[in-house]
Amino acid sequence: MRPLRFLLVATFYPPYSFGGDGISVRRMARALVARGHEVTVVYDQDAYLSLAESAPNDTEAGRDGVRTVALKSSLGILSSLLVHQTGRAVVHGRELASLVRDIKPDVIWHNNVSLMGAPGILALEAPLRVYEAHEHWLVCPTHVLWRYDRELCETKQCLRCTIAHRRPPQLWRYSGLLHRKLAGMDLIIAKSEFSRRKHRDYGLPFDMEVLPLFLPPLAAAERPAGNTPPVHPRPYFLFVGRIEKIKGVQDLIRATIRHDRADLLIAGNGHYTEELKAQAAGHPRVRFLGHVAPDDLARYYGAAIACVVPSIVYETFGAILIESFRMGTPVIARRLGPFPELVETSGAGLLFETDDELVSVMAALQDDPMRRADLARAALTAFDAHWREDRVIARYGAALGAAARRKGNVELAERLEDSLCIL
Repeated sequence: MRPLRFLLVATFYPPYSFGGDGISVRRMARALVARGHEVTVVYDQDAYLSLAESAPNDTEAGRDGVRTVALKSSLGILSSLLVHQTGRAVVHGRELASLVRDIKPDVIWHNNVSLMGAPGILALEAPLRVYEAHEHWLVCPTHVLWRYDRELCETKQCLRCTIAHRRPPQLWRYSGLLHRKLAGMDLIIAKSEFSRRKHRDYGLPFDMEVLPLFLPPLAAAERPAGNTPPVHPRPYFLFVGRIEKIKGVQDLIRATIRHDRADLLIAGNGHYTEELKAQAAGHPRVRFLGHVAPDDLARYYGAAIACVVPSIVYETFGAILIESFRMGTPVIARRLGPFPELVETSGAGLLFETDDELVSVMAALQDDPMRRADLARAALTAFDAHWREDRVIARYGAALGAAARRKGNVELAERLEDSLCIL
């Protein structure tokens, strides 16, 4: 069978990326290559460099079978500003169109294309066109439903909110352009039931298919050995992720200081690091690890009492939760956004709303090793059943195949199903 040709479009792609969306796109690209397909990822280097302090160290390019194409120009941040304000690929439009003509993709797959020329580029033609909503950009100019840069968005006040975020308003959002272009999508994907509901509640008039993130199962070499020296001398809770205010680590630091019977290890970097270090100054229970290599991070997961996910905004999924479950590590998560559905599906964690509840569940888990062990076993079982790569890719294959059948393209549907729906 001839390999299918996939063109994945994303504003950010590792190492030219900041958060989990780029990592998720790379994971999907690699999964498709592993199943025999030809995958090209096109991303916008201008967008990354306009926001980053320096260029990354590109050490993995070309080693995984994924072809990457970086869009770049001499305009730098001006290129991103033109896209942001017009909703069209002003600088890179011809290059994108030429790429589509050359590749002749069977599937064009849009992933967080906010600074690639969307919604204009959603008109690029292919037998199957897919949009995957890694963020809430379709219904929120700031992507995160964080109103006025200080509170959860409960009612839309987009113009005032955009100005509060110090961003120029996108007037094209009031023209109907986005919905006209989305109408041409054959499949629109939400990452959780919560995110699908939020998109609907905030005015998206299209059906969305819920397909979660996934991870490959751990290889034997990735599992911490029983004789591995401890990574930390005292009991600890773990935070993993970008260090930004919206991730809620400030609340976790306060809870750790109040709990005062276990340490907090914070793995990651971000713009809010210095503020958090000032908050934690003089409190030896709080330790900042900075960037942690994946092999070392597995050891930190394995020995933690729990991984705590205190985000104060509406996430679309929660990759850290399933990373924890894969390691057999229980989760303590804020009762917000998609976290309750992940915790309830897994049976492998505890939820909190207030600072007092966070302190209470930290103590409950530390004081009850048998309960922690039960949650750890549930985490491993749930990961295998719901978020293991082959199981989720099979769900993608079924959804893509169904979308192709709705268009009357039975041949494409069968090729998608035959190559992806394999357990």
